[in-house]
Amino acid sequence: MGYRILETDDIPGYLRERGHWDATCDIAVREVSDGNMNRVFLAAAPDGSRSLAVKQALPWVRVAGPSWPMNPDRADAEARAYAQVARVAPDKIPAIHGYDPENHALVMEDMSDLEVLRTLLNDGASYGPDTSRRIGEFVAQLSFATSDFGMASAERKALIAASVSPELCKITEDVVLSEPYIEHEHNHWHPELDDLAAEFRADTRLRTEVADLRHTFMTSGQALLHGDLHTGSIMVGRRDDADVVRVFDPEFSFVGPIGYDLGLYWANVLVSEARAHALGAGGDHAAQLRLSWEAFEAEFRRLWPSRVDTFFDEAYLDRFLDRVWTESVGFAGTEIIRRIIGFAHLTDLTTLPDPLQVPASRQTLLLGRELVVHRAELGDPEAIRTWIESIRAC
Repeated sequence: MGYRILETDDIPGYLRERGHWDATCDIAVREVSDGNMNRVFLAAAPDGSRSLAVKQALPWVRVAGPSWPMNPDRADAEARAYAQVARVAPDKIPAIHGYDPENHALVMEDMSDLEVLRTLLNDGASYGPDTSRRIGEFVAQLSFATSDFGMASAERKALIAASVSPELCKITEDVVLSEPYIEHEHNHWHPELDDLAAEFRADTRLRTEVADLRHTFMTSGQALLHGDLHTGSIMVGRRDDADVVRVFDPEFSFVGPIGYDLGLYWANVLVSEARAHALGAGGDHAAQLRLSWEAFEAEFRRLWPSRVDTFFDEAYLDRFLDRVWTESVGFAGTEIIRRIIGFAHLTDLTTLPDPLQVPASRQTLLLGRELVVHRAELGDPEAIRTWIESIRAC
């Protein structure tokens, strides 16, 4: 039949055609599309006994329409990432019931009983006791399994070839790793940040360090990444009296530097902390970077004895983890900066009242610069904590 854009009325027949729903059972469907890129539908039995989600990649950016075309093949990358994670960390992603490559559509677990982590944090909630630990484990499990340490060489070369994502990588190279530092139509910011935006564009040292990170992003194929790991791509909640953490939307997945995934999460952690600090709220925001790194490092070290190539010894592992840490710190800085003076901003800051938004944004921007420029000197979470406190004291 070829690719077709699914509408709400198409979903019952679509699920039955593909064997996901009994022909004798009724289905109620509602569209819950929220992001920029895709359409999402929830299908449920009227009595609540069964439910599924259907996510379809559109041939354009959803909020812009055909004027901004986008290859729907990105859904292939998402399905491929889910398949890899399901091998090593199935408890940290939604259950995938099927992928339809012709229509670029995933049928998956309904997560409507969970909540997006960013939404909860913006509403004043704290992190769950294990959220950041599980995110650190998630990155370690996926990256180890798809690296040269966890995958045979021929198999990994095939994964690299299959995972090339030039269109979506180009978005990151531009929107995250170059545009905020030049004059560009995508950039925007609060008017009271004009001076810092101009300073950052004129800061040759900052630009050189970002160029270094951009080149790392473009050339380092360490492992398969989620590619867009932020607090809006994580759902949390409780089921059967247990905490649940689900990472979703890996459509930007590609083989790249491990520190990029960690850095995106850390940037969002630090921005959520800035919001809480501005509001005078308590909570456990300040511990999250440390908790996620400790979990990542511990899990990577736990997996190390199973490496397929024992030429890499313990001393090399230490060096490798040091490099991942340093790159993660730098990528966190670039993500903070682009989320304040680049294209897509974070509601963590934009929903603050103006008297709070401007100082919180300024302090966070300055932190972002320090993370980029001084990443080699910031050797552990406590060093970053010291920088944060010094910036707030100014």
